[in-house]
Amino acid sequence: MATPDFILDLRSKIGTDLLWLPGVTAVVLRPAPEGGSREVLLVRRADNGAWTPVTGIIDPGEEPAQAGARECLEEADVVAVAEALVWVHALPPMTYANGDRSQYLDLTFRFRYVSGDPFPADGENTEAAWFPLDSLPPMSEEMSARVRAAVEPGDVASFVA
Repeated sequence: MATPDFILDLRSKIGTDLLWLPGVTAVVLRPAPEGGSREVLLVRRADNGAWTPVTGIIDPGEEPAQAGARECLEEADVVAVAEALVWVHALPPMTYANGDRSQYLDLTFRFRYVSGDPFPADGENTEAAWFPLDSLPPMSEEMSARVRAAVEPGDVASFVA
């Protein structure tokens, strides 16, 4: 995973101390194909193989919804538009293999698909694909909760976590 330059600059000053960072999750939904369930865009992370919605760090001065749209384009070559902020929560502190400690404030948005055929565009993921809400690959409870938060009430009955 590429570390943004602004974080590398901060790390040169604070070492491995806990760093509080704003993050964004883009849950991109598109209409159901004929006779099917609505679909969600998921990516398979290169670092741990987990399926997740598109996620990323918000750059300094960047609007969170714009960060989500940027991440969709960078990670999956998909153009999407933010529709709603659906969940804000603090994740527990984490320690990376190099000893860096971070804690994220995640802003989860529901996005509407506009265009693009998903593929792992930037090397942070090994796969990018659409999945019917009633047939998702295994995901962590944390990521499933982010998808559930973005799914509209009419889709909840068909959503299998």
